[in-house]
Amino acid sequence: MGDVAKGAKIFKTKCAQCHVVEEGAPHKQGPNLHGLFGRKTGQAPGFSYSAANVNKGITWSEETLFDYLLAPKKYIPGTKMVFAGIKKPEERKDLIAYLKEATA
Repeated sequence: MGDVAKGAKIFKTKCAQCHVVEEGAPHKQGPNLHGLFGRKTGQAPGFSYSAANVNKGITWSEETLFDYLLAPKKYIPGTKMVFAGIKKPEERKDLIAYLKEATA
């Protein structure tokens, strides 16, 4: 898939302002991503999601995250996530590789 070390840097610069990955860590502006893979959209306990996110009903996987991270607002219209997205496919693959390891 991608490069975990490069993905960690991408997470730190593009995601960590709003998200954490550590089990049991409190939510920030965005939900804690621990346990992300295999979870349905809008289901992290204790986070207040938009109806659009809850109702999307997809299960997070490498494939769904790859599409979502390109343009979150297009993938889930009405999401509260203000992130514009990651255009470069390799950067998305690296980030997903990191998330797969860091959120397990």
